[in-house]
Amino acid sequence: MKNHCLFVFLFLYTAFFTLVFGANVSYDGRSLLIDGQRKLLLSASIHYPRSVPAMWPGLVKAAKEGGIDVIETYVFWNGHELSPGNYYFGGRFDLVKFAKIVQQAGLYLTLRIGPFVAAEWNYGGVPVWLHYIPGTVFRTYNKPFMVENEYGNYENFYGEEGKKYAQWAAKMAVAQNTGVPWIMCQQWDAPDPVIDTCNGFYCDQFKPTSPNRPKIWTENWPGWFKNFGGKDPHRPAEDVAYAVARFFQKGGSVNNYYMYHGGTNFGRTAGGAFVTTSYDYDAPIDEYGLPRFPKWGHLKELHKAIKLCENVLLYGTSVNISLGPSVEADVYTDTSGACAAFIANVDDKNDKTVKFRNASYYLPAWSVSILPDCKNVVFNTAKVTSHTGVVAMTPAELKQSGKGVKWSVFKENAGIWGNTDFVQNGFVDHVNTTKDTSDYLWHTTSIFVDKNEELSGSKPVLLIEFKGHAFHVFINQEYQGMATGYGSPYNFTNPIPLREGKNEIAILSLAVGLPVRTLYEFFESGLTSVKVAGLKNGTIDLSSYAWTYKIGLQGENSKIYQGDGLNSVKWTSTSKPPKGQPLTWYKTIVDAPPGDEPVGLDMLNMGKGLAWLNGEEIGRYWPRISESKKEDCVQQCDYRGKFDSDKCNTGCGEPTQKWYHVPRSWFKPSGNVLVFFEEKGGDPEKITFVRRKVSGACAFVAEDYPSVGIHSQDDAKIYNNKNTPIARLTCPDGTVISAVKFASFGTPSGSCGSYLKGDCHDPNSSIVVKKACLNKNECVIGLTQENFKTNYCSGLSRKLAVEAICR
Repeated sequence: MKNHCLFVFLFLYTAFFTLVFGANVSYDGRSLLIDGQRKLLLSASIHYPRSVPAMWPGLVKAAKEGGIDVIETYVFWNGHELSPGNYYFGGRFDLVKFAKIVQQAGLYLTLRIGPFVAAEWNYGGVPVWLHYIPGTVFRTYNKPFMVENEYGNYENFYGEEGKKYAQWAAKMAVAQNTGVPWIMCQQWDAPDPVIDTCNGFYCDQFKPTSPNRPKIWTENWPGWFKNFGGKDPHRPAEDVAYAVARFFQKGGSVNNYYMYHGGTNFGRTAGGAFVTTSYDYDAPIDEYGLPRFPKWGHLKELHKAIKLCENVLLYGTSVNISLGPSVEADVYTDTSGACAAFIANVDDKNDKTVKFRNASYYLPAWSVSILPDCKNVVFNTAKVTSHTGVVAMTPAELKQSGKGVKWSVFKENAGIWGNTDFVQNGFVDHVNTTKDTSDYLWHTTSIFVDKNEELSGSKPVLLIEFKGHAFHVFINQEYQGMATGYGSPYNFTNPIPLREGKNEIAILSLAVGLPVRTLYEFFESGLTSVKVAGLKNGTIDLSSYAWTYKIGLQGENSKIYQGDGLNSVKWTSTSKPPKGQPLTWYKTIVDAPPGDEPVGLDMLNMGKGLAWLNGEEIGRYWPRISESKKEDCVQQCDYRGKFDSDKCNTGCGEPTQKWYHVPRSWFKPSGNVLVFFEEKGGDPEKITFVRRKVSGACAFVAEDYPSVGIHSQDDAKIYNNKNTPIARLTCPDGTVISAVKFASFGTPSGSCGSYLKGDCHDPNSSIVVKKACLNKNECVIGLTQENFKTNYCSGLSRKLAVEAICR
């Protein structure tokens, strides 16, 4: 992902349908062509290893229901070739099964085969073992490598070799004769017949470098990813819709949401250093597989509106018309007389009322209205008619056979376990030593304190410099603290309790996801300097001392989290597990949480570590507090104006990630083995499961909200006039609207969960809503004279706000 863009991705029709059934995929200067027919395509990135096979059908189904035509995914090389010639296509990496699910849903499939993928994925998707093949240099004209993705913004960094490499990659791809087009993301010098494309928050102004190529948006970012210790980014649904509408208004033909479902970086798959285990991305389908309302619903309505214009957009001609300052219309017509128009108000502060074809149109600031017949507005990007989901993480205690759980504990040694791996004077690079077989690398040495040293006064001070990612310090088996950082040298300064005689210093160096940048295979990590200051004889530099090294943990090596390894060490049973204990493994047997809702683990009261269920890797947990200042976050985001990843953040001063997704398919009805490795100390008794439940729904609609062409057949039975604005409330399957928490027709304000009545309020509002909605799974309320009296708020723009409870 991200703003570096490069190479190579294969467009396949319904999972190799082009190869098996002979469908032809090509392109012209307007769009992709399938069997000679131009197609306007809406695409969704769903990465198969960031969910589980049991979720794939539901994710694809939700995407299709949301108006998606195409599923897009990277192919993750390091998940498929675990070592040279050792291939794996099972479990979350069953690409063939994923492709067949897409095919069975009747959707197209796009493969971005990379095999470098970036994507905040560990080492950019390239196997770490590749770096150790002699002569290999990544991402340039280097014969042992010669693979790529997302290269355009990095080509100049490699000079002539970079340009040569990009040209070679394009020719190599075309020479495969796959029968489908190839693209290079944002590659300004892509040679024919390869298509250059756009990535970004906005791509309406993008133009391919050749007029013979269609305008394709390969990465439309509807949100952003998170880093441990960072903020929680959000992109408003109104702005995403605005960007998409502008793209098609300006001749776009393929829009791909990166991500449509972000999912989870299970295990140690997160890359880029400190990227969280959650890869939710504020996407239209959330990490747990639930549609995110209103974003999913708002984009669904947008997709409907765009598809109403498809034929004239692809086969008609367009003219651009200025309707005043910051307002323009692009009008498409064809020889049959069909007409479609997009009217955009690009002013990010001021609403506008304009005349178009002798009619008056009101456009909120930073919005696009879509008129499939050049007369009636069926959709405005700023007017969200979809309901808003109220989602709760409901606690569910860890239980076994309906009772409290019992624990088993195994304590790691602080330092070398088993046989020493090697001894060396000075420090080694962390990644080049572990080769990513583990996050962990032990460094141990000792310092002798003379009996004449005055240790009763101020404590000596340990001074450490390192280049990332993190480490824990132990003196004589006692925990002293942790430091984190990445890139430039970072410092750790801490008083330490030394005793007379020999003192062991053990430092556990950590990796938290390998990087994905230019020359990233050469980045340096680990310790660079260790000193002890404050002694009588001055500062002692331990950097050149003999250091003993050990890769990984004893529990990791014995795989005490799965299979036969569960009994490979001596666990200590207890009804009350110790808390605040570093380097501790915890094991317990639990029942599956009740119900069928998606499940997470609440790890707020733990420190940092790894978790498994029945041997499956849940991933890294670290409820690290966001270091951002409060002023860097917002209470409510203004969608108007250009978005960037720092515009609409929340979570400042809060834990970066509290909940960790545990797929339902990983559970057995009972006897589930839950294992944690805690690095720094926490309270395992406060760990709970949580069930992600849609507990309610909100709707907010105004009389001037468009509805033409959007009503379903069921709506039409209730409201014969298609122009009637409606509020729709929907509860999850198996639940109904049990109560109406708020209802006001008039001038209500606020947002879901905090609506307020305005100066004008129809006192019958609650009665009308309850009559239409109580004890129903779904309901619609029209803003009609029959429902709401016309004498309220005369002359004002009247609105209806509703919040309902689902049970």
